[in-house]
Amino acid sequence: MSLSWEDLVIDAVDPVALGRWWAEALGWTVVDDRPAEFRICPKIATGPGIIFEMVDHLSSHQRLQLMLSGAADDVARLVDRGAIRPDETDAGPLVRLIDPDGNEFGVRVIPERSGG
Repeated sequence: MSLSWEDLVIDAVDPVALGRWWAEALGWTVVDDRPAEFRICPKIATGPGIIFEMVDHLSSHQRLQLMLSGAADDVARLVDRGAIRPDETDAGPLVRLIDPDGNEFGVRVIPERSGG
């Protein structure tokens, strides 16, 4: 028997709104738009998707978070779209952010290569 990773499940009060936010932020595709279980995947199905599952209320304890990688411009774009950057002085390679539903996530900023 072998296991394979299928999806990451995130609790959300409004799965549709949060799922659409993440789909746009990641450039992913909505593959299931049911209000109680909204699922997104990469446009080219290369790995697991994310399911936003409806809950009555959010827990005060988050047990996992997304880790992304990208450029500094990506961090700015996420903040412009409504992500919160709780520590503006956070200037290291890992930037902590919070999505519109209060879920923490990180972006490992990859230095841009000079076009030598």
